Amino acid sequence: MTSSNGGFTDEGLRKVREVLTRHVESGRIPGVVALIGRGDRTHVEAIGTMRHDGGAPMGRDTIFRMASTSKPVTMAAATVLLDECRLRLDDLVQTWLPELADRRVLERIDGPLDDTVPARRPITVRDVLTSTFGLGMDITALGSPIMGAIIENGLTPDLPQPMPEPDEWLRRLGTLPLMHQPGERWQYHIASDLLGVLVARVTGQSFESFLRERVFGPLGMADTGFHVPAEKIDRLPALYAPDPRTGEFHVWDEPADGRWSRPPAFPGGGGGLVSTVDDYHAYFRMLLDGGLHGGGLHGGGRVLSRPAVELMTTNRLTPEQTALRETLAKENVHLSYGQGQHGGWGLGAAVRTYRGDYAPVGQFGWDGGSGTSAYADPEHGLVGIVLTQVGMTVPDSARLIHDFWTTVYQALDA
Repeated sequence: MTSSNGGFTDEGLRKVREVLTRHVESGRIPGVVALIGRGDRTHVEAIGTMRHDGGAPMGRDTIFRMASTSKPVTMAAATVLLDECRLRLDDLVQTWLPELADRRVLERIDGPLDDTVPARRPITVRDVLTSTFGLGMDITALGSPIMGAIIENGLTPDLPQPMPEPDEWLRRLGTLPLMHQPGERWQYHIASDLLGVLVARVTGQSFESFLRERVFGPLGMADTGFHVPAEKIDRLPALYAPDPRTGEFHVWDEPADGRWSRPPAFPGGGGGLVSTVDDYHAYFRMLLDGGLHGGGLHGGGRVLSRPAVELMTTNRLTPEQTALRETLAKENVHLSYGQGQHGGWGLGAAVRTYRGDYAPVGQFGWDGGSGTSAYADPEHGLVGIVLTQVGMTVPDSARLIHDFWTTVYQALDA
């Protein structure tokens, strides 16, 4: 028998720490902060240092670039608007985004940009929220004219230039044909950035200010936003993108004077947030509690309705829409490092539809290319968050994330 510690066994928690420590001691992960929570109990591990060459230790209040782990959090802005009937799932987005009216669609995803047919129907809010509006980042189509145009127009983060302000970003997006017919296929990432532009147009305020007013503030997420203010910059580690051939550490972003040291021109819902383990725990705990929260700046209350949370956290995709997602996860495992094998997608988050590893069906959340992972599990009332700043140019952070979840599920006491 092993003793219990708030829903986890003591032996299991020791194993979590041992596995995380092993990754740090390997020299491939400078530092990591992890949180696991069940009910009102949390357990946090902060191991290693802020930089590859040493420096300050990782701490519970370390601020991380969340990368694509931003997606499940920024989606809350849209579901607030659904709750308030300011958006409807099958509203046409051209009401607020006229730049996306009268779309044309490529005949072939790898074809020339002028070889198109008219879209069969307009783009809807549902298409944007489910990432099926017709455009996205597709690593199976790298080298195609449309992927080249997406990158050259600065429609993705810092590849090769910073993204322009939202209206210009949308204007450029509107000059491109769609890869697929609206609603036909799941496409990664761009819909999450488009979401922020849509929210700003509907509300008449910036995407960040709306998130802060309706989500971050009520939940007490004081360290979450699209940049790190000067008085907190010492809590932000360097972000590394190791050389995929040699493993040599290269700094992709320094804290001081880096990409997150000032407000961005484009607040990216797809990957722009910075945050901490406790802030993310507050958000995912709210989802597990059906939209309710017990604290924050304004005391307890409701952020989202229970039906909105259920809409976000259950699979929204048909098998046909999921085809690209399956290809990325299973046929390109050498590029995804095994991430993404969940089956389904809700609104802004993966949803497990089959038992592919230690996590049960129904677990929801997502991972980030900066070495971040955040999921909630309704069956066990569990939230797990593990954060590094080692980019997935190499598999090291993906392996740490995998091992974290493997040990977390062993640590459950029931």
